[in-house]
Amino acid sequence: QVQLVESGGGLVQAGGSLRLSCAASGRTISTYSMGWFRQAPGKEREFVAAINWRGGNLYYADSVKGRFTISKDNANNTLSLQMDSLKPEDTGVYYCAAGSFMATMISARVWKMYPSWGQGTQVTVSS
Repeated sequence: QVQLVESGGGLVQAGGSLRLSCAASGRTISTYSMGWFRQAPGKEREFVAAINWRGGNLYYADSVKGRFTISKDNANNTLSLQMDSLKPEDTGVYYCAAGSFMATMISARVWKMYPSWGQGTQVTVSS
């Protein structure tokens, strides 16, 4: 399995931006579909964004569409999430995930499709 380490979280005011990174090791991510999920205190883990292994299809939760951008750099084995116009409801622990499957609009949103997970990075958006 691929090992994943997230970074880039922090505290930001509403309307601000953060860029999360996920460094992969052990396997090349060129053959992996990858995603970002988040979990707020007392809530279930929820899908944020995903990119299929070819990199040509991007999927976003409705709540972040137009504000977040996912990207995959196969050469550097990294996944990124650019988060703009942040809102307090974006607060949570953000997790990077990887799976060797062809992500579709439906499967990309299912956390059980991803066997590999990072430890998470905290994002806090103050109002």
